[in-house]
Amino acid sequence: MKKGFIIFLFLPGFIGVRAQEKPKKETAKDTVKTEIVNVVSTYNPKIADASKIKKNPKIKLLKKSEKKKLEYTIFSAPVASTFIPKSGVVKGIDVGVRERIYKNYVAAGFGNYLSPFIEAFLHHSSRFENEFGISTTYSSSEENLRSSVLNSNFSNFNTTAFYKQVDRYFDWKVSLNSQRDQYNWYGLPNLNFNTETINSIEEKQVYNYFQLVGELTFDDSYIDFGKVALSYFTDSFKSNEILLSLNSKLNLPLDFLQLNTNDIGINARLELLKGEFKNSYEDQNSINYSLITTKVYPEYKFLYSDFSIKTGAKIIISLDTENSATNFFVFPELLINKPIIKNYLNGYGGFTGDLHTNTYKSFTEENPFVSPTLFITQTAEKSNFFLGINGTVNNHFSFNLKVSTKNEEDKPLFIRNNSKSDGTNQTANGNSLKGYEYGNSFGVFYDDVKTTTLFAEVEYDFTKKITFGANIQQNSYTVNNALDSFNLPSLQASFIGTYKSDTWYATTNIFYVSDRKDVNYNGQFPSSFSEIITIGSFIDLNLNGGYHFNDTFSVFLRVHNILNSKYDRFANFDTQGFQILGGITYKFDF
Repeated sequence: MKKGFIIFLFLPGFIGVRAQEKPKKETAKDTVKTEIVNVVSTYNPKIADASKIKKNPKIKLLKKSEKKKLEYTIFSAPVASTFIPKSGVVKGIDVGVRERIYKNYVAAGFGNYLSPFIEAFLHHSSRFENEFGISTTYSSSEENLRSSVLNSNFSNFNTTAFYKQVDRYFDWKVSLNSQRDQYNWYGLPNLNFNTETINSIEEKQVYNYFQLVGELTFDDSYIDFGKVALSYFTDSFKSNEILLSLNSKLNLPLDFLQLNTNDIGINARLELLKGEFKNSYEDQNSINYSLITTKVYPEYKFLYSDFSIKTGAKIIISLDTENSATNFFVFPELLINKPIIKNYLNGYGGFTGDLHTNTYKSFTEENPFVSPTLFITQTAEKSNFFLGINGTVNNHFSFNLKVSTKNEEDKPLFIRNNSKSDGTNQTANGNSLKGYEYGNSFGVFYDDVKTTTLFAEVEYDFTKKITFGANIQQNSYTVNNALDSFNLPSLQASFIGTYKSDTWYATTNIFYVSDRKDVNYNGQFPSSFSEIITIGSFIDLNLNGGYHFNDTFSVFLRVHNILNSKYDRFANFDTQGFQILGGITYKFDF
């Protein structure tokens, strides 16, 4: 621009100088020549004459110049915190008197029917590393019932010792459980037993149980927990039972789906059951049973709208090695929960199923007067449909209502065994009768049973110190082969009330059980049923309470069967009347 401006200034002067110059003399000619005139002017460019730049140019980079994806790796390490929160004072809150918690206690008492009671728990733990403890309970009744001609005393003793270690990535625990229970088959049928026969009956039965348990609980791992248990159960008649069970739970992540989903939980269980009875009730042949059961139970929980849903399936393989039988089951499971009125009323429903392994140990817990001559098999809960509602009212009153229908295959029913004595003989087929062969024990009969249940429970917090609760269950049974639903009550109900203050505490329980059914026989074994008998209903009222002198020392009082009701727990097995037991409790630390 500067150069063009200078040329523009000197150009007029240059033209003017050229105009003042004199032309040279030339020879005159006759003709006129043509002259060429070059007109020079400045160049004025326009915008339209410029070349336009292309839009969205494509830029190609070399392979080495491309951006690389950044990857971050975090190395977590504990860092000492230097943050010190400023302490404050909570005002206007009355937390009451804080009860001191002790690690150890010992309780002892004594009651009528010559009933001693001892209970103790000793425990020690370090702050973050480990803990161990031992607990034991003993109770008995040495006085016989007035209505029994045989010994009717009993005793129960159990103890547990454990050790638990807390590590960085998991916790582990080892437990040893032991139990000894002694009962008597004192429930003789309505036969005329002479004195010689009664004196020959050895009615005592003792159960011994040992169990070793190992547990692993993982933190932030695909494995939630693992548990292995080995138990051994035996009695006075050389019956024995071994049960090995392994149980674990896995959490399978679904991150590869790139969705906001929960993990799939997979429960896995393996059971190995093996047992033997020295003889059956019919003859002297032994009874052996061996069952291997594998269960895999995947489950998935998720939310859809206001619905909380749990779905899964139980895949079960069962092998009966004694009878060379293999069974395969698949039980789908679904549980749905939905709030009808938020924070007040919920509705729920679903269906499930399972395969239950019956054991000699479980039968003795439900009925300690069974004979050691049982046939052991599994019960298939083929379906269980349920529907219910639960909720709270004013944060003081809560309730639960449920209706369900359940189909079970090979459900065990207890039936009284037929006596091998007419009241005068002590032998049968050349063999001396055992203590359970006088019609004073129970066998197990398996049948397909359909159960329809109506269940309701309520709880009311009257004050912070007084609460009430009650439940009722109505059952309707449909049996396939049995004449009746033996020893299954159609109605059960209970009521509980509690009171607790700084020094006094009390709990009252009321139980009601409706009529049950059993059988009578035409004659001594073997013979058919003569009639179905009814075992009467009963109400049992109990009261437990005590007084705290201080944090360490207190006294307690237990009163059972306050109404002194006479009722049979099972056919011909009467129970104790009014019972009272008192004692002291001492709590302490090492």
